[in-house]
Amino acid sequence: MTVNTYIIIMLLIALFGAIATAIAVYQLLCPVEEKSDIADLEAKQIKSTSSFARLRPNERFMDRVALFVLETFKLQKPLEEMHMLMGSPAKPQPVDILYYKIYSAIALPIVLMIVFGSPLLIVTAVLGFYLPDLKYKGEIQKRQADMLGNFATTVDLTALIIESGLDYMTAFERIIKIAKQKTLLEVEIEKTLNETKLGYSRREALERLAARTGVQDIRSFVGLIVQSDELGTSLVDLLRNFSTDLRFRRLNKAEKLAAQASTKMLIPLFIFIFPVVFILILAPMIADFMRGGMPF
Repeated sequence: MTVNTYIIIMLLIALFGAIATAIAVYQLLCPVEEKSDIADLEAKQIKSTSSFARLRPNERFMDRVALFVLETFKLQKPLEEMHMLMGSPAKPQPVDILYYKIYSAIALPIVLMIVFGSPLLIVTAVLGFYLPDLKYKGEIQKRQADMLGNFATTVDLTALIIESGLDYMTAFERIIKIAKQKTLLEVEIEKTLNETKLGYSRREALERLAARTGVQDIRSFVGLIVQSDELGTSLVDLLRNFSTDLRFRRLNKAEKLAAQASTKMLIPLFIFIFPVVFILILAPMIADFMRGGMPF
């Protein structure tokens, strides 16, 4: 056994020992109190419906580690918000995301230490912990971009239906009804309609729509509707102006990206194209020079 391998094994043992000691001290100093007050019923009900209710710290060691990380870094709300912005898929659940982060934090430094043989790479555990966030945030950004793709058209349709004499909730129902294939935005609007049928007020359902999407333009759209309800102003004019502003900003963004395209193309030109051109031009001259002569 080499010295480096021995050091790596000792560091891993020390790491797991430190985690186990920290968990033991935490449970000793902060025991879980069993509360039976009526005021705690709502909090217990919310906790039981959370995916983190699957954790069994008294039965499994990894669940104990996950609970320790969850409570120490207060990750429950951020992970649930991330899951909601992803569209609340069946997989991964917030607890699954937490496990992926823990496994990544353990696996990355082990792999790097094995490859490079340096025990100092154990500090990359922090990087590994946040590495899965890049994947999930990329999925969220892709989903939000998909929602914005036909958002201006949805706003125009809403204004058109409201102008015919219907209210905005009925306009949403008509838009969902005539859709041949529902987009992500229409799916979220349908959830909002279902929430009003379940007892949420219109304002609460719209605010939940803005929270689920996480898109600033949809938040502004919801704000316009809520403002129109409270002040009694004409919603049609507000929506038409809002739609015009959306298209104007989208056009400006496209022009900005087009202007940046020529600059971004310089990088692949310098890296891939110019070296090939130089090789094709200079290769015959270099070959003749190596044979002891020049073409001129």
